[in-house]
Amino acid sequence: MTDFQDRRGVAVVTGGTGGLGTAICRMLAERGAGVALTYRSDQRAAENLVAELVEGGGVAAADRLDLTDASQSKLYLDSVVERFGAIHTLVHAAGPLIPQVHLSKVEPADFAKHLAAEAEAFFNVVHAALPALRASRGSIVAITTAATHRYPVRDGLSAGPKGAVEATARALAAEEGRFGIRVNCVGPGMLTDGMAADLMASGDLDERALEVTKRNIPLRAFGSAQDIAEAACFLASDRAKFITGQKLDVDGGYGV
Repeated sequence: MTDFQDRRGVAVVTGGTGGLGTAICRMLAERGAGVALTYRSDQRAAENLVAELVEGGGVAAADRLDLTDASQSKLYLDSVVERFGAIHTLVHAAGPLIPQVHLSKVEPADFAKHLAAEAEAFFNVVHAALPALRASRGSIVAITTAATHRYPVRDGLSAGPKGAVEATARALAAEEGRFGIRVNCVGPGMLTDGMAADLMASGDLDERALEVTKRNIPLRAFGSAQDIAEAACFLASDRAKFITGQKLDVDGGYGV
């Protein structure tokens, strides 16, 4: 596919070194997009990914960015436009590792921290990108969670803040459509990659919990980062040119 081959400028991917962000960067590049990715701390992973994309014939760059800093986010997006001429896509795939814990055990300060890392960060980067996206009549895709549709117990630190991201995305879709901007969300279900893999490795999700989760999925399987990348790239492409304000859960049917 060459969905983005004729697009001027680049796609910006926040959280580009995460399991989902990396898969999204690779698929965007495969389909003709230049990629400007951000990362929080893993500089080596960012450099390796950029080298991989460039060696594959693409255009790529990586920058460290604190998305909770609005002024830093604006400086970054302005610099991307200056370097690459335009931004045609923004995929927000950044987010903190979220422990599985009952909300009754979450301190208010911790909940506020997750709200900042999710909802505030999303708004900061979108607000800074809007002028460029209006100019390109571009697309925004936010990677959220299937848990905002069907809630799994102990996932409130994810579902609550990401629910705010989804509400903000719908509001932006309603307000920015007149400028040609489309805004959609992808809701990952249980995956073998990304945050789910980290929770498995840490023991936060044990074998018993994984088996119960699998039985609750009609397809009786977990998804992959590739499944999420496929959905995100579709929604960002002109194949989805009449789709905005929507959320596509990629969850094996968990939410039905």
